[in-house]
Amino acid sequence: MVNKVSIGLVQIGSEPLAVEENRDLTTRWTERAFNMGADIVVLPEMIIHGYAFDWRALAESAEPVDGPTVKQWTSLAAEANGYVVGGFCERDGESLYNTAVAVGPDGTILHYRKTHLFANEKIAFHDGNLGFPVAHTRFGTIGLCVCYDLRFLEVVRLMALKGADLICVPTAWLPGYDKERWDAEGMCPQGKGAVLQANLSQVYIACASQAGRHGAFDFLGSSILVDPYGKLAAGPLPGSEDAISVTEVDLGAAKRAQVRGELIAPRADRRTDLYGIWENGLRY
Repeated sequence: MVNKVSIGLVQIGSEPLAVEENRDLTTRWTERAFNMGADIVVLPEMIIHGYAFDWRALAESAEPVDGPTVKQWTSLAAEANGYVVGGFCERDGESLYNTAVAVGPDGTILHYRKTHLFANEKIAFHDGNLGFPVAHTRFGTIGLCVCYDLRFLEVVRLMALKGADLICVPTAWLPGYDKERWDAEGMCPQGKGAVLQANLSQVYIACASQAGRHGAFDFLGSSILVDPYGKLAAGPLPGSEDAISVTEVDLGAAKRAQVRGELIAPRADRRTDLYGIWENGLRY
Protein backbone atom coordinates (compact mmCIF):
# COMPACT_ATOMS: atom_id res chain seq x y z
CA MET A 1 0.00 0.00 0.00
CA VAL A 2 1.31 3.45 -0.95
CA ASN A 3 0.27 6.24 1.40
CA LYS A 4 1.93 9.54 0.54
CA VAL A 5 2.13 12.34 3.11
CA SER A 6 4.29 15.45 3.40
CA ILE A 7 5.87 16.00 6.81
CA GLY A 8 7.11 19.42 7.88
CA LEU A 9 9.83 19.79 10.49
CA VAL A 10 9.81 23.28 12.02
CA GLN A 11 13.05 23.91 13.90
CA ILE A 12 12.71 27.14 15.88
CA GLY A 13 13.68 28.34 19.33
CA SER A 14 11.51 30.24 21.79
CA GLU A 15 12.27 32.60 24.64
CA PRO A 16 11.25 31.38 28.12
CA LEU A 17 7.81 32.55 29.26
CA ALA A 18 7.22 34.84 26.25
CA VAL A 19 3.98 32.99 25.60
CA GLU A 20 2.14 35.36 23.27
CA GLU A 21 5.23 36.02 21.17
CA ASN A 22 6.01 32.32 20.99
CA ARG A 23 2.46 31.43 19.97
CA ASP A 24 2.67 33.99 17.17
CA LEU A 25 6.02 32.51 16.18
CA THR A 26 4.55 29.02 15.85
CA THR A 27 1.67 30.42 13.83
CA ARG A 28 3.97 32.06 11.28
CA TRP A 29 6.22 29.04 10.87
CA THR A 30 3.35 26.56 10.77
CA GLU A 31 1.62 28.58 8.05
CA ARG A 32 4.89 28.63 6.15
CA ALA A 33 5.22 24.84 6.40
CA PHE A 34 1.63 24.31 5.23
CA ASN A 35 2.23 26.72 2.34
CA MET A 36 5.25 24.60 1.38
CA GLY A 37 2.95 21.60 1.08
CA ALA A 38 3.12 19.96 4.51
CA ASP A 39 0.25 17.75 5.63
CA ILE A 40 1.67 17.23 9.14
CA VAL A 41 3.73 19.95 10.85
CA VAL A 42 5.94 19.04 13.83
CA LEU A 43 7.03 21.82 16.21
CA PRO A 44 9.55 21.57 19.07
CA GLU A 45 9.10 20.68 22.75
CA MET A 46 7.82 23.45 25.08
CA ILE A 47 7.82 25.83 22.14
CA ILE A 48 5.02 28.00 23.57
CA HIS A 49 6.34 28.52 27.09
CA GLY A 50 10.03 28.15 26.32
CA TYR A 51 12.30 25.68 28.02
CA ALA A 52 12.10 26.82 31.67
CA PHE A 53 11.83 25.31 35.16
CA ASP A 54 10.53 28.14 37.36
CA TRP A 55 7.33 26.51 38.63
CA ARG A 56 5.74 29.73 39.85
CA ALA A 57 6.43 31.59 36.62
CA LEU A 58 5.26 28.67 34.50
CA ALA A 59 2.10 28.24 36.57
CA GLU A 60 1.02 31.79 35.78
CA SER A 61 0.92 31.17 32.03
CA ALA A 62 0.42 27.39 31.79
CA GLU A 63 -2.66 26.34 29.82
CA PRO A 64 -5.27 23.62 29.95
CA VAL A 65 -5.21 21.21 27.05
CA ASP A 66 -8.16 23.04 25.50
CA GLY A 67 -6.53 26.45 25.97
CA PRO A 68 -5.50 29.17 23.51
CA THR A 69 -2.57 27.28 21.99
CA VAL A 70 -4.57 24.21 21.04
CA LYS A 71 -7.35 26.44 19.72
CA GLN A 72 -4.87 28.36 17.56
CA TRP A 73 -3.19 25.22 16.25
CA THR A 74 -6.60 23.66 15.52
CA SER A 75 -7.52 26.72 13.48
CA LEU A 76 -4.29 26.38 11.48
CA ALA A 77 -4.91 22.67 10.96
CA ALA A 78 -8.48 23.29 9.83
CA GLU A 79 -7.45 25.96 7.33
CA ALA A 80 -4.82 23.64 5.82
CA ASN A 81 -6.80 20.41 6.30
CA GLY A 82 -3.71 19.01 8.01
CA TYR A 83 -2.24 18.32 11.43
CA VAL A 84 -0.07 20.27 13.88
CA VAL A 85 2.10 18.64 16.55
CA GLY A 86 3.90 20.61 19.24
CA GLY A 87 4.65 21.15 22.91
CA PHE A 88 3.64 23.54 25.70
CA CYS A 89 3.29 23.71 29.48
CA GLU A 90 -0.04 22.23 30.53
CA ARG A 91 -1.72 23.02 33.84
CA ASP A 92 -4.18 20.55 35.34
CA GLY A 93 -5.25 21.72 38.77
CA GLU A 94 -2.02 22.47 40.64
CA SER A 95 0.05 20.13 38.47
CA LEU A 96 2.22 21.21 35.55
CA TYR A 97 3.09 18.88 32.69
CA ASN A 98 5.55 19.01 29.80
CA THR A 99 2.84 18.29 27.26
CA ALA A 100 2.60 17.65 23.54
CA VAL A 101 -0.50 17.43 21.40
CA ALA A 102 -1.41 16.50 17.86
CA VAL A 103 -4.36 18.48 16.54
CA GLY A 104 -6.33 18.15 13.34
CA PRO A 105 -9.13 20.14 11.72
CA ASP A 106 -11.58 18.96 14.38
CA GLY A 107 -9.33 19.43 17.42
CA THR A 108 -7.01 17.32 19.53
CA ILE A 109 -6.38 13.76 18.37
CA LEU A 110 -3.44 13.01 20.70
CA HIS A 111 -2.74 14.37 24.20
CA TYR A 112 0.57 13.28 25.69
CA ARG A 113 2.41 14.21 28.89
CA LYS A 114 6.16 13.62 28.87
CA THR A 115 6.80 10.38 30.72
CA HIS A 116 10.56 10.59 31.27
CA LEU A 117 11.56 13.97 32.66
CA PHE A 118 15.11 15.09 31.93
CA ALA A 119 17.36 16.70 34.56
CA ASN A 120 15.81 19.92 35.95
CA GLU A 121 12.46 19.20 34.33
CA LYS A 122 11.85 17.12 37.47
CA ILE A 123 11.78 20.36 39.47
CA ALA A 124 8.86 21.87 37.58
CA PHE A 125 6.76 19.10 36.09
CA HIS A 126 4.81 16.07 37.22
CA ASP A 127 5.55 12.74 35.56
CA GLY A 128 3.38 12.04 32.54
CA ASN A 129 0.43 9.77 33.27
CA LEU A 130 -1.42 9.31 29.97
CA GLY A 131 0.52 6.39 28.52
CA PHE A 132 1.65 6.25 24.92
CA PRO A 133 -1.29 7.05 22.65
CA VAL A 134 -1.68 6.50 18.92
CA ALA A 135 -4.35 7.94 16.62
CA HIS A 136 -5.65 6.90 13.24
CA THR A 137 -5.69 9.60 10.57
CA ARG A 138 -6.41 9.62 6.84
CA PHE A 139 -2.65 9.45 6.28
CA GLY A 140 -1.89 6.60 8.65
CA THR A 141 -1.51 5.90 12.36
CA ILE A 142 0.43 8.49 14.38
CA GLY A 143 2.16 8.16 17.75
CA LEU A 144 3.54 10.91 19.98
CA CYS A 145 6.28 11.26 22.60
CA VAL A 146 8.72 13.99 23.72
CA CYS A 147 12.51 14.29 23.54
CA TYR A 148 14.12 12.26 26.38
CA ASP A 149 11.44 9.59 25.95
CA LEU A 150 13.46 8.40 22.94
CA ARG A 151 16.22 7.29 25.32
CA PHE A 152 13.89 4.54 26.57
CA LEU A 153 13.60 1.86 23.92
CA GLU A 154 10.22 0.64 25.10
CA VAL A 155 8.53 3.89 24.05
CA VAL A 156 9.03 3.66 20.30
CA ARG A 157 8.63 -0.11 20.29
CA LEU A 158 5.33 0.09 22.17
CA MET A 159 3.80 2.64 19.82
CA ALA A 160 5.03 0.68 16.83
CA LEU A 161 3.38 -2.46 18.21
CA LYS A 162 0.18 -0.46 18.69
CA GLY A 163 0.19 0.25 14.96
CA ALA A 164 2.02 3.57 14.59
CA ASP A 165 3.36 4.28 11.11
CA LEU A 166 4.81 7.64 12.19
CA ILE A 167 5.98 8.80 15.61
CA CYS A 168 6.17 12.58 16.03
CA VAL A 169 8.67 13.81 18.61
CA PRO A 170 8.78 17.46 19.70
CA THR A 171 12.23 17.92 21.23
CA ALA A 172 14.54 20.43 22.85
CA TRP A 173 17.77 18.51 22.35
CA LEU A 174 20.54 19.54 24.74
CA PRO A 175 24.03 18.37 25.66
CA GLY A 176 24.40 16.50 28.93
CA TYR A 177 23.58 12.85 28.32
CA ASP A 178 26.39 12.50 25.77
CA LYS A 179 29.76 14.25 25.57
CA GLU A 180 29.52 14.76 21.82
CA ARG A 181 27.37 17.60 20.46
CA TRP A 182 27.41 16.86 16.72
CA ASP A 183 29.24 14.48 14.43
CA ALA A 184 30.89 15.47 11.14
CA GLU A 185 27.51 15.42 9.38
CA GLY A 186 25.87 17.69 11.96
CA MET A 187 23.91 14.90 13.67
CA CYS A 188 23.56 15.04 17.44
CA PRO A 189 23.66 11.76 19.42
CA GLN A 190 19.93 11.89 20.12
CA GLY A 191 19.30 11.84 16.39
CA LYS A 192 21.49 8.78 15.95
CA GLY A 193 19.36 6.96 18.51
CA ALA A 194 16.20 7.85 16.60
CA VAL A 195 17.72 6.50 13.38
CA LEU A 196 18.49 3.16 15.01
CA GLN A 197 15.06 2.86 16.62
CA ALA A 198 13.21 3.69 13.40
CA ASN A 199 14.96 0.77 11.74
CA LEU A 200 14.52 -1.69 14.61
CA SER A 201 10.83 -0.88 15.14
CA GLN A 202 9.93 -0.30 11.47
CA VAL A 203 8.38 3.13 11.91
CA TYR A 204 8.94 6.67 10.67
CA ILE A 205 10.24 9.06 13.36
CA ALA A 206 9.93 12.84 12.93
CA CYS A 207 11.92 14.93 15.44
CA ALA A 208 11.66 18.74 15.53
CA SER A 209 14.06 20.38 17.99
CA GLN A 210 14.65 23.85 19.31
CA ALA A 211 17.94 25.29 18.07
CA GLY A 212 20.37 28.02 19.06
CA ARG A 213 20.74 29.95 22.30
CA HIS A 214 17.51 30.72 24.16
CA GLY A 215 17.33 31.58 27.83
CA ALA A 216 19.98 29.61 29.70
CA PHE A 217 20.24 26.84 27.10
CA ASP A 218 22.15 26.16 23.91
CA PHE A 219 19.99 23.76 21.91
CA LEU A 220 21.40 21.26 19.44
CA GLY A 221 18.90 21.50 16.60
CA SER A 222 19.64 18.57 14.25
CA SER A 223 15.95 17.96 13.50
CA ILE A 224 15.42 14.83 11.40
CA LEU A 225 12.89 12.65 9.65
CA VAL A 226 13.87 8.97 9.56
CA ASP A 227 12.27 6.22 7.49
CA PRO A 228 11.46 2.70 8.78
CA TYR A 229 14.66 1.32 7.25
CA GLY A 230 16.81 3.69 9.31
CA LYS A 231 17.57 6.11 6.47
CA LEU A 232 17.33 9.89 6.73
CA ALA A 233 14.47 11.30 4.69
CA ALA A 234 15.23 14.85 5.90
CA GLY A 235 17.93 16.52 7.98
CA PRO A 236 19.79 16.90 10.10
CA LEU A 237 18.82 20.56 10.04
CA PRO A 238 21.49 23.06 11.20
CA GLY A 239 22.52 22.82 14.84
CA SER A 240 22.20 26.49 15.76
CA GLU A 241 19.75 28.04 13.27
CA ASP A 242 16.02 28.23 12.69
CA ALA A 243 15.13 26.05 9.72
CA ILE A 244 12.28 24.22 8.05
CA SER A 245 11.95 21.18 5.83
CA VAL A 246 8.97 19.59 4.10
CA THR A 247 9.42 16.07 2.79
CA GLU A 248 6.99 13.70 1.08
CA VAL A 249 7.19 10.11 2.26
CA ASP A 250 5.17 6.92 1.85
CA LEU A 251 3.80 5.85 5.23
CA GLY A 252 2.94 2.51 3.66
CA ALA A 253 6.66 1.71 3.90
CA ALA A 254 6.23 1.24 7.66
CA LYS A 255 4.14 -1.88 7.02
CA ARG A 256 6.38 -3.15 4.22
CA ALA A 257 9.49 -2.74 6.40
CA GLN A 258 8.16 -5.40 8.77
CA VAL A 259 9.30 -8.03 6.26
CA ARG A 260 12.94 -7.82 5.13
CA GLY A 261 13.25 -11.12 3.29
CA GLU A 262 11.70 -14.53 2.75
CA LEU A 263 12.64 -15.66 6.26
CA ILE A 264 13.28 -12.24 7.84
CA ALA A 265 10.25 -10.67 9.53
CA PRO A 266 11.42 -8.73 12.60
CA ARG A 267 7.93 -7.95 13.88
CA ALA A 268 6.70 -11.54 13.53
CA ASP A 269 10.00 -12.92 14.86
CA ARG A 270 9.49 -11.39 18.31
CA ARG A 271 9.44 -14.10 21.00
CA THR A 272 6.31 -13.00 22.80
CA ASP A 273 6.25 -16.36 24.55
CA LEU A 274 9.36 -15.21 26.44
CA TYR A 275 8.92 -11.45 26.80
CA GLY A 276 6.58 -8.55 26.19
CA ILE A 277 5.84 -4.91 26.94
CA TRP A 278 3.05 -4.03 29.37
CA GLU A 279 0.94 -0.90 29.26
CA ASN A 280 -2.14 -0.35 31.41
CA GLY A 281 -2.68 -4.06 31.86
CA LEU A 282 -2.25 -4.92 28.18
CA ARG A 283 0.70 -6.97 26.92
CA TYR A 284 2.30 -6.37 23.53
